[in-house]
Amino acid sequence: MQREHDTNAVLMARRHAAVARGVGQAHPIFVARGANAEVWDVEGRRYIDFAGGIAVLNTGHCHPEVIAAVRAQLDAYTHTCFQVLAYEPYVELAERLNALAPGAFAKKSLFLSTGAEAVENAVKIARAFTRRPGVIAFTGGYHGRTMMTLGLTGKVAPYKTGFGPFPGETFHALFPNALHGVSIDDALHSVETIFKNDIEPERVAAFIIEPVQGEGGFHVAPNEFIARLKTLAERYGILLIADEVQTGAGRTGTWFASEQWPVAPDLITTAKSMAGGFPISGVVGRADVMDAPGPGGLGGTYAGSPIGCAAALAVLKVFDDEQLLQRSRALGERLAAGLRRIATRVPEVRDVRGLGAMVAIELFEGGDLSKPAAELTRNVVAEAARRGLILLSCGTHGNVIRVLVPLTAEDALVDEGLQVLADSFAALR
Repeated sequence: MQREHDTNAVLMARRHAAVARGVGQAHPIFVARGANAEVWDVEGRRYIDFAGGIAVLNTGHCHPEVIAAVRAQLDAYTHTCFQVLAYEPYVELAERLNALAPGAFAKKSLFLSTGAEAVENAVKIARAFTRRPGVIAFTGGYHGRTMMTLGLTGKVAPYKTGFGPFPGETFHALFPNALHGVSIDDALHSVETIFKNDIEPERVAAFIIEPVQGEGGFHVAPNEFIARLKTLAERYGILLIADEVQTGAGRTGTWFASEQWPVAPDLITTAKSMAGGFPISGVVGRADVMDAPGPGGLGGTYAGSPIGCAAALAVLKVFDDEQLLQRSRALGERLAAGLRRIATRVPEVRDVRGLGAMVAIELFEGGDLSKPAAELTRNVVAEAARRGLILLSCGTHGNVIRVLVPLTAEDALVDEGLQVLADSFAALR
């Protein structure tokens, strides 16, 4: 329980004494309340939130529609375990997501609790359907913190350090990245190399890829690459899994980013912002694939909780009522334009990129692409926080600043945040 006069410093001291060291914290700040795209700390200071709980708050902090739906659900029932006593909101949410997912085929859904749990279950489903063990992920990808999802994650520090060995039959191909000299041909060749050196394609169950890499630095998977990867997958009977834990729920301008692909994935994982801050995740995909595991093979005690389902249905309503998919696209254009203006004055900013409102900048020392500016990135994020703007860094080299501001943020607030970021760069020059 927070005591009346606890400051951020006092609470940080309590935290260090009580909480495991491995639980990181981007900013030494304790929040007291949040509203839409703003938060206030325990000392009463206001911050603009460009982090959104790591892409969880697309509908903002405490959206009244979401809070009202959760309160109504609390008055009815909070838990039965869907596998014991079912409830209609789970079914309705499945119907809604099945209709939203891309692909001209019948679909079914499964709900869980966390993004990592969704990825784990997508792998289980793919293995059950194909009766194959192998999974190929991509460098720079992030898929979760469980042992299986760490095996799939393509970044060692800090996620994998000291936790191995990881489950076998997981492999990493190159993610195409023109800025860093990895062409689409290079990436596809690396898949073929895995087939030659590590596992024959007839034993691979699935490719798993993020439409836009989250922790990896907001690199967008090129449509040409996805189309050619799907062709390769179909040649060998391999499934394609789109990991949309971070890109889903409208962040990229469509409900699923894979709606913008030229081909449909077989399975999609989703979580984070689908319930506006309440824990729920899901796997959506081809009905024949989803039905591969037998009864009892899927589920979990808290999987698809009534609270999470009610919140997710409210989020879908908010998206319709407030036209948030259109807002996501407009917001992305506004953010990209503002960040490009900053780039004209800051030579260290060599790239502004993203999809919809999932936008980032990448920093290099002196603008030299061979010298990722991780220290400058850390300093800018810290300076922005001192000035009242919450940002997050990411990227394999820690030199990317990402923006995940709620889609409900007003233009004036977004512009204020961009000005704080520009001022933070100026203060460090």
